[in-house]
Amino acid sequence: MAPSVRVKSDKATCLAVDLGAGSGRIVLGEIAGGCWKLEEIARFRTPTRLDISTGYQCWDTDEIIAQVERGIGNASRERSPASIGVDSWGVDYVLLGQDLEMVGVPVCYRDKRTVGVMESLCEMLSSEQIYRHTGIQFLSFNTLFQLAACVRQHPEWIERASHFLMIPDYLHFRLSGEIANEYTNATTTQLCGLEGEWDAFLMRSIGLQKSLMKSPVPAGTVLGEGRGTAKGLKVIAPATHDTGSAVAGTPLESTDEAYISSGTWSLMGIESMNAFATPDALRMNFTNEGGVERRFRILKNIMGMWPIQRVCEEQNISDFGQVIEAAGSERPWRSIIDINDSELLNPASMTNTIRDHCRKSDQPIPDTIGQIARCVFDSLGLSYRTVKRQLEALGGRKLKRIRIVGGGCQNKLLNQLCADACQLPVIAGPVEASALGNLSAQMIALGVIENLSAARALICSSFEMHEYYPHSAVPADVLTRFEELLATKEMKGETCA
Repeated sequence: MAPSVRVKSDKATCLAVDLGAGSGRIVLGEIAGGCWKLEEIARFRTPTRLDISTGYQCWDTDEIIAQVERGIGNASRERSPASIGVDSWGVDYVLLGQDLEMVGVPVCYRDKRTVGVMESLCEMLSSEQIYRHTGIQFLSFNTLFQLAACVRQHPEWIERASHFLMIPDYLHFRLSGEIANEYTNATTTQLCGLEGEWDAFLMRSIGLQKSLMKSPVPAGTVLGEGRGTAKGLKVIAPATHDTGSAVAGTPLESTDEAYISSGTWSLMGIESMNAFATPDALRMNFTNEGGVERRFRILKNIMGMWPIQRVCEEQNISDFGQVIEAAGSERPWRSIIDINDSELLNPASMTNTIRDHCRKSDQPIPDTIGQIARCVFDSLGLSYRTVKRQLEALGGRKLKRIRIVGGGCQNKLLNQLCADACQLPVIAGPVEASALGNLSAQMIALGVIENLSAARALICSSFEMHEYYPHSAVPADVLTRFEELLATKEMKGETCA
């Protein structure tokens, strides 16, 4: 472990609400004795619901709020936290009217309402033009395309709306009464310019008024005093995009390190003080999302654990450790797929979709849960290799190490596959990177920690990390097979999810 880091106040305590698209948790973070001490106060499945009037798959924001308020109550009975902050997945939003009541419904990014919207909008505005303004990768569910779909399908919602809030912004509003748009999550919308302000041209192009949004505030902004259950707490906006918080919570030591925030999605990239919004970055579909201290997160979305999470759900499997063990006993590289294929985003049956992809590419069809999981993990490792090589091409230098954080860093098989596929050392940990990044932003705002560098040093000194080194290279025929899969997709003009 690294030496202990000096902090300006001991026994400081904050609450992090860390919402993933699959599950949410509330973590109490305390700095005591020069180290972080974390306690999980609550964990719950992130609830969705089917909206009867529209047929949309939506987030159950009322239930999320109820879970958060229960967690605050439990924490306050035990401790006296000074502040609370919320981070969540990106792209999804809530509209409020003049009366501050919700307009329409908070649609989930996995809903099919955006099918074809990206393609039609890019016929009106070139992808080069959109990318030049925002530097954000093209994903069919980006907020830009969600709002364009809303303008077409429910113009009455837009007419009634006075405020636009991302999901964490909305929770902060419910906790404090303050309306604000935080910078890191604003950048995920593909409507925020590289300079950190909403892009009036793009908003006009899809039929929105810029007055719907407020000028983005930086991560670490104290929004106000809590109300209701949160009374007595300062409400502080961390990096409200969970990947922004996860990267802030990754103890990066140099610009030669890449990170993978591993969970439902795998977000792989590097941190930079400058954006990479070049034609090559557009061609490779890299994104320039905002980070703490206005750093840029140059990264790519990789489908992550979502496919195997869905398979386990479909087959009523709850012990993920046994799934990993079963995958480890299977023959490697037997069947591989393009893990980022849009058909894997939300199929009726993930199990059948994975098998169909193997069948169509004349590979052995995975039958058991071990074979399916091995197919997913091997394919993820190969995707990491592809993105690693692209990052090196964009940055013009070789990477020396990869840090894997988040829940997925506990998957020892996948960590080793990453080291083997990328032929680089891998350091796994901390597991709670997004919560730690959230808590660190709050502690910086409270004056307990000096800055992001100090926060990362404190994280490094507080948690044990595990190292993995390359054991063997991926066979040449497997690399050829995977490249052929990707080439077939490019020929079809499909967009990476």
